[in-house]
Amino acid sequence: MKKAVIVAASTLLVCTSCVTKGKYLLAENGRLEAIGRAEALKEQLGKCGDDNTQLSARLNELLRDTAQMGRNIRNYQTMLNANMGEQDKLNSLLSEKMSELDKRERTINELQDLIHAQNEKVQNLLNSVKDALLGFSSDELTVTEKDGKVYVAMSDKLLFESGSAKVDKRGKEALAKLAEVLNKQTDIDVYIEGHTDSKPINTAQFKDNWDLSVIRATSVVRILTKDYGVNPLQIQPSGRGEFMPVADNETADGRSKNRRTEIIMAPKLNKLLEILK
Repeated sequence: MKKAVIVAASTLLVCTSCVTKGKYLLAENGRLEAIGRAEALKEQLGKCGDDNTQLSARLNELLRDTAQMGRNIRNYQTMLNANMGEQDKLNSLLSEKMSELDKRERTINELQDLIHAQNEKVQNLLNSVKDALLGFSSDELTVTEKDGKVYVAMSDKLLFESGSAKVDKRGKEALAKLAEVLNKQTDIDVYIEGHTDSKPINTAQFKDNWDLSVIRATSVVRILTKDYGVNPLQIQPSGRGEFMPVADNETADGRSKNRRTEIIMAPKLNKLLEILK
């Protein structure tokens, strides 16, 4: 009986030892796994800390870059606003210059039209004078156009006797023909210029060539205005003496050409002058 009890107790002890060891091993394995997981978590936490540090550094870098970019953008905006202000000024100046250019172009076109009309008027006047004086020879008078003016140069043998300021019959015929043209041309200015040769003159009537040239021009003006009705407001006499020769005064033929009365007709330039102002 005693032996049986000892055997039973030994068997129970052995069984109890077996259960405790299994639990122990199981618990130990759990502990080791927990330690492993803890180490892994610690390592992960370490990595997370490093990553967090790097992210913080990167974030700070981005913040600095963003702040600098903001400053640059504000500077660019300031520059852009300044440039836009200058651009507005330039656009305004450009518009002003374009307007001025348009005005100038219109003025130029208007001037060109007026000049063209003036040239046509001069040409028509030239043709009318030539037609009116067709019956006179080139020794008596010449009709030319120069610088927008029509010149009728009448020799002294057509108009005057030597040393005289009295217009003879043939000269009056020429002036009558010319007056017919002038009376139809109310918008022209007429200048009568007396010219002499270089031979001095000193008579009871004329003190010198100046005197002779002026009185001859006045005689022509008087006939045109009083006898043939040319408007005195559009005609003007002047004397040039011997100072504007067209030929050599050393020869008789040259002196003859220099003794002349020039009737100069020029279309009025009022409209052109108004535009140029």
